[in-house]
Amino acid sequence: MENRVYRRLLLAMAAWALSSALQAGKYQNFKVSTYIRAQDVARMADDRFLEDTWATVSSQVDLDKIYIETHRDAFVVPEKTLTKVKRFFMKRGLEVGGGITFTRSEPTDFETYSYAREADRQEVKRISEYTARHFDDFILDDFFFIDLKNDDEIAAKGSLSWTDYRLRLMADAGRQLVVEPAKAVNPKVKVIVKYPNWYDHFQGLGFNLEEEPAYFDGIWTGTETRDPASAQHLQNYLSYNIVRYFDNIAPGRNGGGWVDAGGLHMSMDRYAEQLHLTMLARTPEIILWNYMQLADVKITPAQRAPWQDAGGNSFRYDDMVAPFTKDGKTVVPTTMARYAGMTLRQTDRLVGMLGRPVGLTSYKPFHSSGEDFLQNYLGMIGLPMDMHPQWPEGRQQVLLTEQAAKDERLVERIKQQLRGGGDVIITTGLLKAINRQLADVVELSCGDLKAIVGDFGFLGKAEREFIIPQVKYFTNDAWEVVSAGRPLSGGVSGFPILLRNTYSHGTLFVLTIPDDFGNLYDYPAPALNVIRRVMSKDVGAYIEGPSKVALFPYDNKTMVVENFNDQAVSLRVVVNGKAGALRNLLTGQMLRPAQVEVSRFRFYGYAEGQTVFDLQLPAHSYAGLGIIDK
Repeated sequence: MENRVYRRLLLAMAAWALSSALQAGKYQNFKVSTYIRAQDVARMADDRFLEDTWATVSSQVDLDKIYIETHRDAFVVPEKTLTKVKRFFMKRGLEVGGGITFTRSEPTDFETYSYAREADRQEVKRISEYTARHFDDFILDDFFFIDLKNDDEIAAKGSLSWTDYRLRLMADAGRQLVVEPAKAVNPKVKVIVKYPNWYDHFQGLGFNLEEEPAYFDGIWTGTETRDPASAQHLQNYLSYNIVRYFDNIAPGRNGGGWVDAGGLHMSMDRYAEQLHLTMLARTPEIILWNYMQLADVKITPAQRAPWQDAGGNSFRYDDMVAPFTKDGKTVVPTTMARYAGMTLRQTDRLVGMLGRPVGLTSYKPFHSSGEDFLQNYLGMIGLPMDMHPQWPEGRQQVLLTEQAAKDERLVERIKQQLRGGGDVIITTGLLKAINRQLADVVELSCGDLKAIVGDFGFLGKAEREFIIPQVKYFTNDAWEVVSAGRPLSGGVSGFPILLRNTYSHGTLFVLTIPDDFGNLYDYPAPALNVIRRVMSKDVGAYIEGPSKVALFPYDNKTMVVENFNDQAVSLRVVVNGKAGALRNLLTGQMLRPAQVEVSRFRFYGYAEGQTVFDLQLPAHSYAGLGIIDK
């Protein structure tokens, strides 16, 4: 009897030790997951391949969950292999979920299934049922759209536009071919649709952000920004901004972000920034795409950027590649999994101290386009963005880009906001789209005339000249807050960069957007400072300094300031209120207020009651800050 009791005690202690070991290294504020493509799952029928890849990945990054794909490119993982792989990871303490990619051929322009063809529809249904039988949750990789214009699709479209046809087709297909069949097989299953990063173009290929989040059990966010110079031209800030937008589309049901190795050729920092920004949005989970990238993409000296030599960086290459001890063993980092592991550990320490993200509200109606992805450029000049698909109520300020023109009641909403004493900030793209309708508020015009500018007068000069649209207005009916010319100082003409006009109890501002959005980064810092100050009412603080520095504010008097420049920058953080200090959330260091003079000018300098702090940030680095009341 004593031996049996002793053995049970030993078994219980061993189970507790195993459970503790499996929990070791888990994160406090989010889950970290990865995803295995179907073709790689099939390779895991080989025990050696399965065990070796796991050894490489697990030694360098701690994972909570793994998504095992059942289908991709017309290939379905055999059931025997699928079951084996699932059990392997469950035995190692991981949660498991399923995954599906509804492609026929990724190499052929991401060829999707043809949802007008009954045979293809039945295949999609069969794959959904197969996956639901093996998993209680599964995620659709971001190819649940249609990019085909074959004869069947042309006939089915009829007289509809491609956009209207595809939006209806895919909204119905998701319900009828994926969610309902999956739940018929497994009533417990949760079906999640992952949306990619090119949100401004979704409607053209059938991603229906208005209807699909209502019947899928959850949505997921593609936060890969990779190299901004690549075909998509996505700015760094999108890795944060798109999470916030999807949070506002499906509150409480946006499950996480998704980052791949794209951009790693630019440096380790570019990959780390994508992970970090995703988690600054306070998303509950991140998927590291994909498992084989974690296992195979090697660390190389070329990933160490020149600015690392200056030191003080938030993401330290030399620390990431140094040998470390895990589970009593020395590990020499070999793959990008180590970059992910260290970046997420570091970010985990910070995000637990942050509140709910806040920002300048930007209204983007469902299925709208125009000035595509502009909010991400604005984020990169220090304007915190908070995009919403419905008109926001109770805000002091609302930003409207050309996308907002899709709302037929827009001018009525603008008037309501202004009558309530709020501000409306419109871009030149929107002004051009609604010139006539807006005339009842202010008589402005923005047509096809352009200007080449580079001189912002007393607010400084740009590093290069660029092209802007010309905004026309009646003298003394509207006033220029920021102007530019060629030159402006001692020149012959100038044009508004930031224009204001009053209506009822509110103020309408027009922000001029260059023809090339990237030229926003060329605005001199003093001009950017005025724009940031004007647009900070709902944020409570703003930054002063060059472009490519972003501000991430939260509702608990915390913020993160992040420098995306290749060199160190000197900044100022301006709090719209009395503050005693700013505390660095990670180091505890206190920043004391700078001595500044109060300006008598409404839009320039500092107002009575503002508190100003000086801050230095190394290249590609960030600071988490908390406001200490006076």
